[in-house]
Amino acid sequence: MKQILFLLLVLPRLVLSQEAVETQFIKSSALQVDQLISIDNFGAVYYIENNTLYKEFGEQKLNYSNFQLHSITHVNTFNPLKLSLFYKQFNTIIILDNRLAEIFKIDFNTIQPYKNVSLISAGFDNTLWIFNQDLNQLELFDYKTGKSRFSTVPVASKALDMTSNYNYCWLLTEKYIYQYNYFGGLLSKIPNDGFMKLTQYNGELLLQKENTLFLLKENEDTPKALKLPDLLIKQFFVTNETLYLYDSQKVHEFKLTAN
Repeated sequence: MKQILFLLLVLPRLVLSQEAVETQFIKSSALQVDQLISIDNFGAVYYIENNTLYKEFGEQKLNYSNFQLHSITHVNTFNPLKLSLFYKQFNTIIILDNRLAEIFKIDFNTIQPYKNVSLISAGFDNTLWIFNQDLNQLELFDYKTGKSRFSTVPVASKALDMTSNYNYCWLLTEKYIYQYNYFGGLLSKIPNDGFMKLTQYNGELLLQKENTLFLLKENEDTPKALKLPDLLIKQFFVTNETLYLYDSQKVHEFKLTAN
């Protein structure tokens, strides 16, 4: 009886261990900012401090602020030539170039039909993925024409997060994780098992549940936990196969190993 009880306790841990994705620690660097956004392929660091977006590269330090729009809700740096800043309180998106100069402003309060936007992500060409929370649907919005190229079928639960590349968009809701192509076609729909945040790299997803990260590989429907030390995860993202974790004091870098 004791042996059976032992197996029941140990086997789940062994299975989890076998399925976990290995990582390799690289280094940690001190950094204290309000929010770390990303580190690009060239080593430029994007972060928010006192509601101002900064870009640091070597001795160069650029910044952008727009206090009339109040707090920055989200910054997308997927296309470094067209950064998008979302100010949810004012339902507005600002597009910046690589020098953090403003090149376009999208005020959804002045666009007809009215769109109440809660999430944004980068699209291809002059488009952005936006989530219209009044209609509970994802739209590919062309900010040059001021019109949506298409809208998806409404989802049945609250939208939590969104990420994209030039080909696909992933929408995380309380109940499901949806993947769409750039024509708005639904490619996959898998249950959300408690994940609250996500980001993509090379078509794969990183998902956060509490203080644990999971990897969902392309064409798979079961996320696998990443083997990581016990760290507070405030922000996370991947650049060039390097996983960056920010805990409000340090940036921790890990190499993602192929499984």
